[in-house]
Amino acid sequence: MGSPSFWNDTETSRKTVSELKGLTETLKNWESIDKEVSAAGELMPLIEEDSSLSGEVEKEIDKLSAKIDKFQLKLFLSGRFDKENAIVSINSGAGGTEACDWAGMLFRMYTRWAESNRYNWELTDIVNGEEAGIKSVTFIVRGVYAYGYLKTEKGVHRLVRISPFDSNKRRHTSFASVDVIPEVSGIIKIDIKPEELRIDTFHSSGAGGQHVNVTDSAVRITHLPTGIVVSCQSQRSQHQNKYTALNILQSRLYQRAELENRRQMEKVSGDKKKIEWGSQIRSYVLHPYLMVKDHRTNYQVPNAQAVLDGDIGRFIEESLIHSRGKG
Repeated sequence: MGSPSFWNDTETSRKTVSELKGLTETLKNWESIDKEVSAAGELMPLIEEDSSLSGEVEKEIDKLSAKIDKFQLKLFLSGRFDKENAIVSINSGAGGTEACDWAGMLFRMYTRWAESNRYNWELTDIVNGEEAGIKSVTFIVRGVYAYGYLKTEKGVHRLVRISPFDSNKRRHTSFASVDVIPEVSGIIKIDIKPEELRIDTFHSSGAGGQHVNVTDSAVRITHLPTGIVVSCQSQRSQHQNKYTALNILQSRLYQRAELENRRQMEKVSGDKKKIEWGSQIRSYVLHPYLMVKDHRTNYQVPNAQAVLDGDIGRFIEESLIHSRGKG
């Protein structure tokens, strides 16, 4: 960062500053915990002199234990791309308006989580439902460890409730899939030839406002060899939308290559374990009782509304611990 040319490359400098911020925060947390552990050790002899202090000391130790657990959880995020931004896509399942409304509820849940954890998010593409909700949406959550935390959310999410769109008030089950990939531009270079791309412009399908433009600058890029289609309509500049779309395309091509490599390794090793990219991971039940349950960890809570309002931190933590235990 002390180099005179450091700020010449905006993208590289941004990532370096972000990395420094993460490392500095980790170091400060460690130093704080180290001091508190030493302080707690000094309190232990006092209990022997005055047993009435044991309750207060136990409270302090419980607080310190919780802080250590949280710090340890962050150390689980040691994957190659865990510190990077997360590209999140939500797609409604079969079921028309009901499924689209569920996808919209998930979109709200994740953006609420991002905001409560001081992450910025940028809507890049959205296709609204015909009557309500959304058919599909892609957005980028920006911040240190955004991908590391959100990667556990990948899979199919199931909702059970009395449908607000059913005049007979019957119970409906809806599904939506969530995909999460790291933003790898600037880290991994994917060779994309211009002749392999078809670039179209179109009018934004969003509602306007601060997240989606209403100009004719939206960009759709089709990667002809793979058929991968990426759209971006969040910026008023066609150039900016194209730049963002190409970044997302690079991430999707990298994801595709990694998946193919894993399949080839399974063939060589004879491992027939299924790669369940779209397996059902969580159920949100709003009728006949209230409960949200993660099927991978069996962690569940009765306060479904709080979860839908973005309180998914404990689910993420349990999933990270579970995945580390399996590894």
